[in-house]
Formats: sequence, structure tokens, C-alpha cells
Amino acid sequence: MRLDLAKKSLAVGLGLALLAGCGGGAEDADGPVELTFWSWAPNIEEVVEKWNAGHPDARVVVSKQASGDDLVTKLLTSAKGGNPPDLAQVEYQALPTLVSNDVLADVSGAVGDAADEFAPGVWDQVTLGGSGVYAVPQDSGPMMFYYRADLFEQYGLTVPKTWDEYARTARDLRAKAPDRFLGTFSSNDPGWFAGLVQQAGGQWWSVDGDRWKVGVDDAASRKVTSYWSGLVAEGAVDRSPMYTPEWNKALNDGVQIGWLSAVWAPGVLQGNAEGTRGKWAMAPMPQWDPASPRTGNWGGSTTAVTAGSAHQRAATEFAVWLNTDPEAVAALVTESGVYPAATAAQTGGALSEPPAFFANQPDFYARAAEIADTAASFTWGPNVNVAYTTYKNAFGEAITAGADLVPALARVQEATLADLRANGFSVG
Repeated sequence: MRLDLAKKSLAVGLGLALLAGCGGGAEDADGPVELTFWSWAPNIEEVVEKWNAGHPDARVVVSKQASGDDLVTKLLTSAKGGNPPDLAQVEYQALPTLVSNDVLADVSGAVGDAADEFAPGVWDQVTLGGSGVYAVPQDSGPMMFYYRADLFEQYGLTVPKTWDEYARTARDLRAKAPDRFLGTFSSNDPGWFAGLVQQAGGQWWSVDGDRWKVGVDDAASRKVTSYWSGLVAEGAVDRSPMYTPEWNKALNDGVQIGWLSAVWAPGVLQGNAEGTRGKWAMAPMPQWDPASPRTGNWGGSTTAVTAGSAHQRAATEFAVWLNTDPEAVAALVTESGVYPAATAAQTGGALSEPPAFFANQPDFYARAAEIADTAASFTWGPNVNVAYTTYKNAFGEAITAGADLVPALARVQEATLADLRANGFSVG
């Protein structure tokens, strides 16, 4: 699906949006107001009712929507038609597309000290290079390593702390149990790969003055790609895509004994590998530099205020409350099942007990919070959809052909850069 990006340069599109600010943008009307909130989070209505009970002058009405590209398209259409919602749940990677099309408001003048509630790497994803604030982080997906503790013990394996150790462990496992794999390289999941690149310090997009810069094939990204290309070529890891019936069965049968995933993985494991309950454990991702631990994010969303809202200040107040108020965030955890982006909510309270699938690891969320605090900064660009689609095609073809993956990365770079130019963005 191609988004209908506006044919304008960054200086005109994102640049002017960055200068607009929310001082507060559209003026709030006197008297009670009603705010419309588009969201896909389960049971979000239960959380919103807590706000409504204490804020009769700014009632929020939830309108349930689809997520992903469907929501982005609908937001673009509603903004163009002059009838956008006041607020919307937006994935991090969709923010630049919506900002460059003047859909979202810069709320930097109304969020106060909300930045202090989040890890710097998470907050950076809503600032688009530090020039404005276009949403409040809602949930995040810090990546970590999941492994079958029972099978690690059976085969005498040690949990890898570095990527060199991960490679050695993968090879050792294959030597001891040729029918098992430590993990797989999935050409179907660009968000997963982007998280690995984030951890290595890659920056696929950046803003330089009034220009976008594209670095999909930067040194960090090439390092990650070359690493996995080597493991795939020698058969040390599997090359099967994730989220297929075959992959699900491999998790359940112990063919896949490790998974590089995110904090939300317990729910997936419970649904796809129920027979392995209590056999998994979680640890930090293997590191490139153990002295400077870092992780990437896979998934997550924000609460954004639209530029077309007539009540931007009230909407921003709700967005901050939803994602920082202790009662609200606890309800997001219990009612909507999200991992909160607010650091104070990542331990204790609603997360004082481990996921049921990980009852064997009582400190699950304490460790997850430590990992989340090391999330790397990353700037998303206005054509993530193009980069992701090209990744699936280029990496999928390379995997099928048994070819080197590094040239596939160059294809993603070329397609992403060409698309920005074709859509009128200034690129440098």
C-alpha cells in the first residue's frame, strides 16, 4: 500500500510543521468540550472512563479503529476532508508521514515536563529529531532474548551476552542437536530487523536542516546484515519466516529454542506454544559492546493530537494523563495489555507479577524495565512503508536464492531514497 505523500519539500512540509508549535494551536472553546479519540487498544474505553469521571469539561469519546497502514490512510483522508479526530493512537514509525502531511500538531508547548517520564530513546521517537513534540509515548517494545531454559541446560549452553557468543552458541547447538536452531532470520519482519539495527546504532532516517537523509545502508546496518548473512549461509540459524504455522510448531516442539523478540513475546508464546509454559526464560539482547548495553524497539505506539482539532490543549492534557498518570497507566496494563512507555510504570503495581507464561521468572518485569531503559534513539522517516516493503522483497529473494544479504540492504536504501525524491522531499 502506497501512502499518498504530499508533493512538497521538507522545508514546506515538516519544516513548517516544526515551527508551528502548540502554543496552543487551535484555541479551546469555553465550556465543556468533547474529544474524539481513535484507538485500537483493547478495552481502551475502560481506561478513558476514568478520565471522564474526573473531567466533565473535556469528555473523551473512543472510536475503535484498525491499526497500521489502514489507520494512517484514514487519518490522511479525514484531515484532507476537514473532519479529523482530536486524538489518535499512532505507531511510532507512522509519525513522520502524518506530520509531513500536516495531520498532527506540535504539542511541545503543552506537554510540560512529560519527557522526564520516559526513557530518552523512546521520547526521541516522538520529537522527530528534537524539533517538536508530535505525540506522547503510550507503549513500547524493547527487544530482549527469549530462550528455552530447559533445553539450554540439556545441551550445556550458556546464555549469550554478546553477538559473538550468540553465533558460537548457535553453532554449538547445531553440532549437538542438528534438528534444532537457536533462532531464525525472518525476511518477513522488517520491524524486527529495524530493531536489531537500532541496537547496533543504525539511523535509517535523519533530518539535516530542511532535508531528509537516508542511511539504511550505514555502517551499523551493514554490520548487522553481514552478521546474519554469515549465520544463514553456514546454516547456524534457520531462515524460516516468523508467524507461520511451521514457525509456531517449531516453537512448540523445541525446534526453535530461542527467539529475539520484544517485551510482548510472552503473549505470543502463550498463544502459539502453550505446551512450553514455564520452560522459557528472558535475558537482555546479546550486545555489540557489553560496556554500553543497548537494545532496540520492535513495535509500540503513541497518543497524538491532530492539527485539525479545535481543542488541542485539552486533547494534549488527556494524552499526557493517559500515558503518565499512575492510575491511567495501570489501567492500560490491566485492561489493554500493553507494556507502558512510562518508566515509572514498568515495575511494581500492575507489573509486580510476571506474565503467567513466565511464572518461573519472578523478576521478569524488573529485568524488562532495566532493558527498556537502554533503548537506542531512532528517527523514523516519512516513507517507512516503502522501506519495509522493499525489505520483504529484497531480503526474501536473497534468502530464497541463498545469496549475500548485504546487496539486499543496498536495494532498500536505493528504493527509500528514490521514493523520497519522487514525492518531492528535499534529500541530502
